[in-house]
Amino acid sequence: MRRYARSLITIALAITTVTGTAGWASGNTQQAVTGPPPGTAAWRADRVLDRRLPDPERSTPAEVSVFFRGLTADQQQTLVTRHPLVVGNLDGVPVLLRYRANALSLRADHDPRYARLAAPGRQILAFDPRGRGQVAEVFGDLDTARHVAVVVPGSDIDAGTFDRTNDVYGTPAGMAKSLHARTGPGSAVVAWAGYTTPVGLGIDAATGSLAEAGADRLTRFADGLAADGVPEPAVFCHSYGSVVCGLAASRLRARDLVVLGSPGMRADDVADLHTDARVWAAKDATDWIDDVPNVEVAGLGHGPDPAAPEFGARRVPADDARGHTGYFVPGTDSLRAFAAITEERSR
Repeated sequence: MRRYARSLITIALAITTVTGTAGWASGNTQQAVTGPPPGTAAWRADRVLDRRLPDPERSTPAEVSVFFRGLTADQQQTLVTRHPLVVGNLDGVPVLLRYRANALSLRADHDPRYARLAAPGRQILAFDPRGRGQVAEVFGDLDTARHVAVVVPGSDIDAGTFDRTNDVYGTPAGMAKSLHARTGPGSAVVAWAGYTTPVGLGIDAATGSLAEAGADRLTRFADGLAADGVPEPAVFCHSYGSVVCGLAASRLRARDLVVLGSPGMRADDVADLHTDARVWAAKDATDWIDDVPNVEVAGLGHGPDPAAPEFGARRVPADDARGHTGYFVPGTDSLRAFAAITEERSR
């Protein structure tokens, strides 16, 4: 009876917390960017190669890969030049072509939020200016890497905050760069901010609608890496990003799923994720996420704590991580463990 009462109190606290912020959060409610890349209509109508181009909405990444590898270098460059936003965001297109296309798109975009992304030498694997902007960047050589990792961020991340200079290790670029520096030249790390994230701690952060849309995009992105011959990655999911990974888990091509600072994965335990990937969890005792009730009721909350023993994930040491964004800080046990997971070849 006492256990039941405690559960009711926890549920009530969760609902009060979320509904108490609903008035503030309503102005921050986000509309998920979904569907094919911008410029798709012009792409579909283009007959410059005297053939139909693969439909960005209906073609699988594997089909896109086969199509592009059947083109000459001149034909590939023609499509890059005519449709950079499509080529740069189309999963299955060879990596180097995507870098080239996104460099063109960024140079043509005059939004000051994206100026840093256009700097020479950056390997931008995706750039979608719709909404708050989405972006993915590669650190290392993705074409030759023996070990690959993908970093999936949580709330308040978009193309403008992707590599902000304050709270560096709370950004996807900062996390990915730190992991790559620890793993070395045989690895590549992708900072993937390819979905619409919640803003603040409101209804979006407490529900799964944005995560569901993000899970679809993450799954397709991973299928695109596989179509391009990239090794199956270790996927690191921070904060709300772990909700995305939990919803994607059963379809996601991943060797390892590592969640850190997670509010829950919308699963009761590891078995409920229905994945063959190894599942890991890290949570520092000073992380404020520990104060978030681990419940899911009426669509609010994200379920059990993945770092709790009963969830069944492998535990990553994180005692010295310090706070919600300290897991990738150089010198921490958590970063050393993340590097070891990334570089491990077999299960």
